[in-house]
Amino acid sequence: MAYTDIKVEKKGGVVLLTLNRPDRLNAVTWNSWQEIEQVVQELKEDDEARVLVVTGSGRGFCSGTDLAAAMASGAKIPTATSRSERLRSRFLSVADIIACPKPSIAAVNGVAAGGGLSLSLACDIRIASQEARFSAIWARRALVPDFSCSYLLPRIVGMSKALELLYSGQMVDAQEALAIGLVSQVVPAEELMPTAMALAERIAKGPAMAIELTKRLAYRSWQEEMEAQTEYEEYLQRVCIESEDAQEGVRSFLEKREPDFKGR
Repeated sequence: MAYTDIKVEKKGGVVLLTLNRPDRLNAVTWNSWQEIEQVVQELKEDDEARVLVVTGSGRGFCSGTDLAAAMASGAKIPTATSRSERLRSRFLSVADIIACPKPSIAAVNGVAAGGGLSLSLACDIRIASQEARFSAIWARRALVPDFSCSYLLPRIVGMSKALELLYSGQMVDAQEALAIGLVSQVVPAEELMPTAMALAERIAKGPAMAIELTKRLAYRSWQEEMEAQTEYEEYLQRVCIESEDAQEGVRSFLEKREPDFKGR
């Protein structure tokens, strides 16, 4: 399949998915999520594919939703192009990665913000470059978390730290991410992909059935709850997006200034 927003390479039992909009720090659109979903679906059905590695091209991992593209199209948030797409929320793309039986690794090479943070959280293992940075940025746009972040982040770093990050939208560097358990390794930038691929290849050589069942056991209690939480996130996001503050949040981002929130 030909992709426009991502690149996909298969190296032995490892599938490497690279977000490929470097001029936008790999900010994602509705089409990007569709393409990611397609890769995950194909991965499920490919017995030779054992591990998924996700990374970004250029300086960023993924800076979140492409707000500039959404505003240019006249939409407040990315919108579906058909009824069937709208019925299958794009927000569940992240849930699909966890539901996929194949192990996944995020090789975080730069900024991972908003939906990009959620994408990294959906991967089983996160390895960060020393240049990686993370932000649950929604509050700075007067929005609520989406793409399952409100479910995943508290379970990964604990409720107190998760709420600190969600309330503030602060940027976390790679070393702090390691300290709070957001990532499992931090390596120099030039070692990121060799490290991630070496781990992926080691997992790919393991007993595939036992590894896939281990993932199923680990996430067994999460999956149904996570889908319900993600749908609720989407409902609340649509409430938020109509607020004056949310519109100011987007305008201030596009105008590269601090927002002036009014609480309404």
